[in-house]
Amino acid sequence: MDKMLIRGGRPLMGTIQVRGAKNSTLPLMAASILAEEPCVLHNVPCLHDTFAMDKVLASLGMTIDFTGRYMTLDASTIASQTAPYDLVRKMRASFFVLGPLLGRFGRARVSLPGGCAIGTRPVDIHLKGLEALGASLRIEEGYVIADGRLTGADFALDFPSVGATENLMMAAVRAEGVTRLSNVAREPEIADLAAFLNGIGGRISGAGTDLITIVGVDALGGGEHTIIGDRIEAGTFLIAGVATHGDVTVQGVNPEHLPAFLPKLREAGAEVETQGNWIRARAINGFKGLDVATRPFPGFPTDLQAQMMAMLCVADGVSVIRENVFENRFMQVAELARMGADISLDGNAAVVRGVSALSGAPVMASDLRASAALVIAGLVAEKGETAVARVYHIDRGYERIEERLAALGADIRRVQQA
Repeated sequence: MDKMLIRGGRPLMGTIQVRGAKNSTLPLMAASILAEEPCVLHNVPCLHDTFAMDKVLASLGMTIDFTGRYMTLDASTIASQTAPYDLVRKMRASFFVLGPLLGRFGRARVSLPGGCAIGTRPVDIHLKGLEALGASLRIEEGYVIADGRLTGADFALDFPSVGATENLMMAAVRAEGVTRLSNVAREPEIADLAAFLNGIGGRISGAGTDLITIVGVDALGGGEHTIIGDRIEAGTFLIAGVATHGDVTVQGVNPEHLPAFLPKLREAGAEVETQGNWIRARAINGFKGLDVATRPFPGFPTDLQAQMMAMLCVADGVSVIRENVFENRFMQVAELARMGADISLDGNAAVVRGVSALSGAPVMASDLRASAALVIAGLVAEKGETAVARVYHIDRGYERIEERLAALGADIRRVQQA
């Protein structure tokens, strides 16, 4: 098992290329189940989650060729509609295969999901939506078993869940008739999925708004699609730059995909520039505390909350962070406290009192974004060495993060843990 060793106190400087969005890649891979002909994805990130989804799709019989940044997926060889527990339990996004399997084959048997321990994240919205489209559902021995020819329907989500929105879009694209999904998620990854499906013959409108209309089609062909840049990875590197009083530019990301985050960086005192597909942030002269509340897009992303907390640990003043999306997403707090952070919790709110400096310490990652927060804290720490254990979490969503941070001037390396 690997760990990261970090010696902080160095400002990050330079330019970094953002990889394809993890949260687009996984549903796009699942959506290829719907296609009658091969699909090619460009700008695919080399992540543990990408390889995990590859294994799930391969278990169905799909043929996949992943070379460099290109992935070819051929669903014509699918021989099974069962996604087994041993694979699905390792990554919650594996549940995305339910909608497309049901939409194309009229049946699916998919294990209930696992994933990060950041809250219960039930799949009831997914299942209610599929039932509204005419699916017959039952749960047996930990599997969702779905049958039936889908027909268009109107369905309002109880909460704008990204996963449920995507699963229902994929199911409805081959349903008979028109489906209208309301109170849906508006994240850029939703629009990216719709663009892919439309590119292979789907008829989807409204993605990016709170009402998506899907006109069902009999079949989908193949095609090519370039995955959008990862806005969460971009935000993570920008936070790392600001937190270390550095100057970092991220390339390959649309600034409009971070509408609430970039103003918060400016409010903290960072200088932020945007143009085309790049964002630059610098905070040579320090930064101050903030009030941050996570919300579904276009609000502040819950996936950047932990990283922002790490930065605010050494801000000038007091910050308040409210987590409104997941009920258990302050798992980084105890580890940050080991490094000298002053954080107190009250329900879904964290009060962060800025300290003059953090110190290196052995810490343990608990989930993907918390692990990124601990790396940032290690980069900020002015004395001692930070050893981040269980970095397999960070490998789920960040490609070779230690090499890319080192290219910006960080003293960070990966070692094998005894």
